Amino acid sequence: MRYNIRRLIIATAIIIFNFQFSIVNSISAQVGEYRHVWSFGLSGGYALNKVSFQPDVSQKMHGGYTYGIVGRYTSEKYFSTICSLQMEVNITQLGWKEDIQTISGDRVINPDTGLAEEYKRDITYVQIPFLAHLAWGKERRGINAFLNAGPQIGFYAKEKISKNYEKPYTPTNYPDYVSGKQRVNTEVEQETMAIEKKFDYGIAVGAGMEWDIRYVGRLSLEGRYYYGLGNLFGDSKKDEFGKSSNGTIFVKLSYLRDF
Repeated sequence: MRYNIRRLIIATAIIIFNFQFSIVNSISAQVGEYRHVWSFGLSGGYALNKVSFQPDVSQKMHGGYTYGIVGRYTSEKYFSTICSLQMEVNITQLGWKEDIQTISGDRVINPDTGLAEEYKRDITYVQIPFLAHLAWGKERRGINAFLNAGPQIGFYAKEKISKNYEKPYTPTNYPDYVSGKQRVNTEVEQETMAIEKKFDYGIAVGAGMEWDIRYVGRLSLEGRYYYGLGNLFGDSKKDEFGKSSNGTIFVKLSYLRDF
């Protein structure tokens, strides 16, 4: 079932990618009102990430930064739709933050430190989305609404682990554990495993509003979701996890100028 869903998503990505190339091909055919506008700028925002583990690992949303450069080519206006291709290069901090609780929902107190256990791993990527950008509304001196969709690739850059204990409070580590006080989720292998797969890929879909201001440029606010298809760790039958992929909510603010 998991692999059928993955095939469906990959097929969707291929359709979106082919649609992007159809926009480029339409330039030579001059369908609709022809455009030839390049826009470049900067973007920044916040990324909320969770890693989808199988078996499951209890988590809170991991917050991190995202910033980078944006390039857009507007090719035509087809009826009321402004058609563009957009590419970005972003530095993004993903990762996961564990929600360490007892069976009753209390925080787990580590026997050695006396502190509530906390674990977070920050993973920095260079992300490159290739997006079809479709907009409706004012093309100049006004506001338009837009949709972005397309494939995205990412390259592992670095990571940082933050935790306040040496050994997690589990029955394996503490045979004389107090019942009901240890972790309800005993999956802990991910805390010490090295990131095995340094290449990430998936699909990004977003929507937002853009305001074109005369003599200033274009300001846009976007909400975007990234569904990762690649895994952080090995996913064969002999590996610990069958799935370990990113799922990210972005809130991004961008500034572009037309050239």
